[in-house]
Amino acid sequence: CRGHGGAVGSSEEDPVLKKRDDFEDVLEERRNSSDLRYALRCYTPALYKGLVPCKASMLKSIVLQSDSLQYVVGQVSAECGESREAVQEEAALLLEEMAHRLQLGTIRFFAFTLSKAFKALFRGVCVNEEGIQRLQQAIQEHPVVLLPSHRSYMDFLMMSYILYTYDLALPVIAAGMDFISMKFVGEMLRMSGAFFIRRSFGGDKLYWAVFSEYVKTMLRNGYAPIEFFLEGTRSRTGKSLTPKTGLLNIVMEPFFKGEVFDVNLVPVSISYERILEESLYARELLGVPKPKESTSGLLKARRILSEDYGSMHVYFGHPVSIRSLAQGHISRSQHNLLPRHIPQKPTADTQAFVNDTAFRLVRLQEENMVLKPWVLLATLLLQNPDGMDLSTLTEQADWLRRLALAFGAFLDWPDHEPCSKVISSSLALHKNLVCVSGGRVRLVVEELPGAESATEEAGFNRAVSVLSCASYRNQILHLFVRPALIAVAMQTANCSRKDEVFNCFNFLRNVFSNEFILCPGAAVQDFEEACYLLGKCGAVQELQQDLVMSQSGQTTLAFLCSVLDPFLQGYQVVFHTNTQKYRYFVPAVRSFTLQLILSGSLKCYEALSSDLQKNALAALIRLKAVRRVKA
Repeated sequence: CRGHGGAVGSSEEDPVLKKRDDFEDVLEERRNSSDLRYALRCYTPALYKGLVPCKASMLKSIVLQSDSLQYVVGQVSAECGESREAVQEEAALLLEEMAHRLQLGTIRFFAFTLSKAFKALFRGVCVNEEGIQRLQQAIQEHPVVLLPSHRSYMDFLMMSYILYTYDLALPVIAAGMDFISMKFVGEMLRMSGAFFIRRSFGGDKLYWAVFSEYVKTMLRNGYAPIEFFLEGTRSRTGKSLTPKTGLLNIVMEPFFKGEVFDVNLVPVSISYERILEESLYARELLGVPKPKESTSGLLKARRILSEDYGSMHVYFGHPVSIRSLAQGHISRSQHNLLPRHIPQKPTADTQAFVNDTAFRLVRLQEENMVLKPWVLLATLLLQNPDGMDLSTLTEQADWLRRLALAFGAFLDWPDHEPCSKVISSSLALHKNLVCVSGGRVRLVVEELPGAESATEEAGFNRAVSVLSCASYRNQILHLFVRPALIAVAMQTANCSRKDEVFNCFNFLRNVFSNEFILCPGAAVQDFEEACYLLGKCGAVQELQQDLVMSQSGQTTLAFLCSVLDPFLQGYQVVFHTNTQKYRYFVPAVRSFTLQLILSGSLKCYEALSSDLQKNALAALIRLKAVRRVKA
């Protein structure tokens, strides 16, 4: 994994692009030595300020006796007329349901079994060692919050596995309640550091108080690094999801109230060459219900161990200091007006700061995602739905590689191999999605039962194939989306005046801000950065007040317009759907879209994605083009 050609080469070509760390394959040693010895080795992680962490039972007792929780227990008791003791007992039961029971024996069991599984699944698990060294330092100085990207169930297992491998303090991990119902496995996860939270709390004041106090107690005491997914759930599309700020608010509060000097937020980018759940995700996006988490389901999934999932990369980003971010933006004096244990709603300024920080962290995750050659191939194949000659695909992939590097891609492209060899090995790894026949490359369309008629079945299976492929194309969109918005804006604006192009760009950016990670209030900065990139690659020229396409820019701008085309078409379909009850809206759009595809008036299968449909509806509501009315 050391010294990836594209990743390192890109920073040498342009001093503006940042230098990334080298990688080390953590499975290399596992393949050459005993897994049992690895699992049973001496484990002595460096701890926060050298403190000895308290036991899990002691932690619960600190939470239940805290002034903050006692205040809310008193409030709830007065509001609902129950005795204080009854409410306190309910709080204890909630904490019992929620709390982790981290045990080293369970960690050692997972270390042994996951070593076996990862060696079967992956060619390599590549980690940036410099990032690990930065994290080791950060853990000893201030409370640490780990924020990994979330594309697979494998993410949190891999995080703990890597931290154990490098002798770092194991994290406590926020997990959904779905896992508790898994016999045996739910408890094993609890004993490996998972604490369980409900998907939504509604207005349950007591639950919120127990949960937030539990998290803040672990943070204040430096009990262990806290780990959660900013996106809230796994991304089924390969794109980053709009961040959820509830947990981020909780981990920032001890800093705002002066209970800790600083908190370090560490973005972690986890990239898969091949995602374990790829066809499952495509079916979920087409309305097939998500399988319920169960131990029997896990055991049936053992067959994946015979598959090849390529390599994966885990990049630990630079720790982000909340203290440094808040400097000059947040006044903490407002928290002096009330005792610390009295809950306060964040002010508008504080909430805006938390929101901006969340977007900034997701952007950092995106920037350090490692892109494999297949991501470029998937992008090109989706723009050519009838297939491509292998020679044309090879030629265009080489062109796209150079464009991606010019835009700052973190690309893992083997240095000294011919382009044709890189592409053939990439196509071989993804043979479930693509086939090469007679010198042409096409998407594979599965033949599966389950739709009402042969035509619908063919449409459904084609959509599974397209959406699976799109989940890889989507991994590179963070790189292209801003220049692509300018390319479409230049096509749409009636003139080449820069201000007119910006107005179109800003409108499109607004429409798509549920679809892509576009930081609130950063439209001008996004526009200027995208203009710089388009100028740098020779696609456009800035002439005083005008933005014009250069003589050699047609190919680049046409490609960028094609990148956004599925989203433009999908949104247009949603905008043409008749009014529905809110809960039936997505099924109605799916049905309408399928009719358009079967009648031949729409060729864009990505318009069938429920994720795209929900984002388009959210955009319409946010822009006040439609409103929800209680009927």
